[in-house]
Amino acid sequence: MDLDALAAGLAAHPSIRGKLDIAAATRALGLGAQSTGLPGDDAAAIPRPEGGWDLLAGEGFIPGFLAADPWFAGWCGVMVNLSDIAAMGGRATALIDAVWAPDAKAAAPLLQGLRDAATAYGVPIVGGHTNLRSPALGLAVSVTGRASRLISSFASRPGDVLVAAIDHRGAYRNFDNFCAALDAPHDRLRGDLAMLPELAEAGLVDAGKDISQGGIAGTALMLAECSRCGFEIDLDRVPVPPGVALDRWLRSFPSFGFLLSLRPEALAPVCARFAARGISAAAIGRAIPAPRIDLIQGQARATFWDHAAAPYLALTSEPAHA
Repeated sequence: MDLDALAAGLAAHPSIRGKLDIAAATRALGLGAQSTGLPGDDAAAIPRPEGGWDLLAGEGFIPGFLAADPWFAGWCGVMVNLSDIAAMGGRATALIDAVWAPDAKAAAPLLQGLRDAATAYGVPIVGGHTNLRSPALGLAVSVTGRASRLISSFASRPGDVLVAAIDHRGAYRNFDNFCAALDAPHDRLRGDLAMLPELAEAGLVDAGKDISQGGIAGTALMLAECSRCGFEIDLDRVPVPPGVALDRWLRSFPSFGFLLSLRPEALAPVCARFAARGISAAAIGRAIPAPRIDLIQGQARATFWDHAAAPYLALTSEPAHA
């Protein structure tokens, strides 16, 4: 495999480069890692006076995705927000949606997808915004949650083991979205997400992110930049579903997928808990003190991204809870 070509292809891919928009927004808003809510994490974390954290996250959707598959976009509006809360070690409490459509008929599959996913995951939709006089479909969804112990994007340390925990029991639905949720029993979906706060509360996981658009590669980069470290990803150790090309898998957005940065002693118990639920969890690399993501295979090595030379999220100040 030509690692230089693989690294260059990933770094140039729209799924990876789309996250650069975050840096433009945080600069315009004057936000840094010390700002209220700890920008850079998967959800805003607001400390509660009595202990623990309130969590708030939101997602907006690409117009092409909405037009191509409105029901699935609605489903994903719920699913990805719940994943963000779980990635923080939290449990979701409520969802709100904002929907734009030309008319009620055009909005119907989008709303049905939202409703179906909220039912599947057992989290209520409690309100939102509706406009049925828009020239095209639009969707944004937000979620609230709570955590007693955080999983943070700012807590990886050199020497940690990088673990990819991904449900492989699925297939691509569209774009690079790998969905293992639609045919799963509802109690399994809820139990799988509950694993993340359980791992946090057991003291086994304190650093990680959910694998978002940008896949393993882009998510590792965001985690590394927030934590001021880097990662080596050993391509021979990355589990890939049958029939899926490695380059696509490294940029794929799985319905259930998390990168966890673990102290070495936590590796065995964490992987065992995922395995007990039929979820692939494997050590795919390690955290390093250098500010880059390196892809390695045998003796070969290629740098995918150096976040000191080319900031990705551009959140440079030290976080409050690191």
